[in-house]
Amino acid sequence: KLRAISFSNNSCYLPPLRCPAVAHFEPHDGSPECYLIHGGRTPNNELSSSLYMLSVDSRGCNRKVTLRCQEKELVGDVPSARYGHTLSVIHSRGKSACVLFGGRSYMPPAERTTENWNSVVDCPPQVFLIDLEFGCSSAHTLPELTDGQSFHVALAREDCVYFLGGHILSSDCRPPRLIRLRVELLLGSPVITCNVLHEGLSITSAITTPVGYHEYIVFGGYQSETQKHMECTYVGLDDVGVHMEPREPPQWTSEINHSRTWFGGSLGKGSALVAVPSEGNPTPPDAYHFYQLSFQKEQDGEASTQVCSQESTDFEDSAPLEDSEELYFGREPHELEYSSDGEGDTYNEEDEDDESQTGYWVKCCLSCQVDP
Repeated sequence: KLRAISFSNNSCYLPPLRCPAVAHFEPHDGSPECYLIHGGRTPNNELSSSLYMLSVDSRGCNRKVTLRCQEKELVGDVPSARYGHTLSVIHSRGKSACVLFGGRSYMPPAERTTENWNSVVDCPPQVFLIDLEFGCSSAHTLPELTDGQSFHVALAREDCVYFLGGHILSSDCRPPRLIRLRVELLLGSPVITCNVLHEGLSITSAITTPVGYHEYIVFGGYQSETQKHMECTYVGLDDVGVHMEPREPPQWTSEINHSRTWFGGSLGKGSALVAVPSEGNPTPPDAYHFYQLSFQKEQDGEASTQVCSQESTDFEDSAPLEDSEELYFGREPHELEYSSDGEGDTYNEEDEDDESQTGYWVKCCLSCQVDP
């Protein structure tokens, strides 16, 4: 079931965003688990430059989860508003930082005309390092990165980030390259080294799900503007580098095979959620078909793929989905012991929304100064 999420009363407003950069910040040195969300497109096609931190405020035994959303103010070389970029968390010499790369933005105002007023361009190929503790952001230009790119995959291990695939708008191509970025957080200025390899994947908007310790399955996305990418690839990161091997794809259903678009995200622990918009004339009453994919590891340690298709058309009063990331917060086994899901679902007044704890406000305009 799709359940509504409540926000704590000290949360800021989180607008619905399409194609933001999302990074999972695992518990580290006393810091709680949270998600970092940067950029994205709003329903009004405006681009966001805000960085949000989304964490669990409280959770009850009946699975009711209350989230806290806080906006992090950045100083220094602040990344411009963009979408289709990536945000990764790296650890080096006992410190942590975020690596932001790629994305698209609207054409600069000085270059706009009546014909290209809403045209987008790739952002300059700069690497931004963000210190989450102090909110300091610094921009770095590397000679190896000559083209901006968007809708790529970013996988991080310790002090290295690997960029796979992506689309270059200026040349309208999806180069099968692999970019390795290493960041050393020294006491003075950070040292960034970059290596560009031509052994990557020609893919955009792919979905990644972890199947082990720095092991992932990459699937979904598109290999051209009109053709979906139906294959699966195993990606393993270790001290030596990155290893990629093709994997047998699951038996895709007819809805997935014949759909023009698909999207989804990781559910953690080798599972992924895929959503396919319903198509037809007239428009079907069910807006989306949902499928859960399970990627399990065999006894020899290699990752295999198994599909567990569970089509869901029970939407209740759910709002339409946006083409965005799925956020999964890990749960402990004892938190599911008294779950009210399933056939024994009974009424519990604690499930009702507490209006004093919602804290989810809507501004009337961007310049609104009213204190909620």
